[in-house]
Amino acid sequence: MKKLALYPVEKIDELTSPEAHEDISILSSAVNIFTDFKKVTPLVIESNASAVEVESLMQKSHVRLKLVVNHKNEFLGLISFESLHNQEILKRVAEGHQREQLKVIDFMIPKDQLKAIDYDDLSYAKIGDVIETLKSAGQQHCLVLDRQQHAIRGVLSANDIARRLKLAVDVSTPNSFAAIFDVISKIQQPAVLKTPQPHF
Repeated sequence: MKKLALYPVEKIDELTSPEAHEDISILSSAVNIFTDFKKVTPLVIESNASAVEVESLMQKSHVRLKLVVNHKNEFLGLISFESLHNQEILKRVAEGHQREQLKVIDFMIPKDQLKAIDYDDLSYAKIGDVIETLKSAGQQHCLVLDRQQHAIRGVLSANDIARRLKLAVDVSTPNSFAAIFDVISKIQQPAVLKTPQPHF
């Protein structure tokens, strides 16, 4: 065996990440920008958890989306930080609900109201195709389904896509796919092609 050299860690040395080495564009494969639950454990929350507590936890951990499950770990829907925002909670309180009794299930988007992209379609698609498809939905998140297995394979997030494409949008605030499409369309202004004039 040979002994390896040990070097000092310098002040200019910083953390790296896979994203720092990937050149992603709207023409890249769409599988580059979805959270794959075969690789990353999905963030879940029980439906009967306190809405106020979950809102606080999501804010502290900078998490914008969780999958809602019941006590049997069956998927019920999605909860986003925006839907749990203090304004939404205050609306329910104004309607006569007790703040402490509000649950995640009161704010989630139920499973039967969700739309999803099939993983097979995603695997052949470009990032631009995904943004174009989801622009009209006006949402911030979209599930990815493995329809053959009847399994939720992952999730797409508008903010994640904006960050990966290094777009000039504020990813600390919620962005819809429509907002991202608008930024991209401004960047990708088609060049005016000049028709060559015939010479006589």
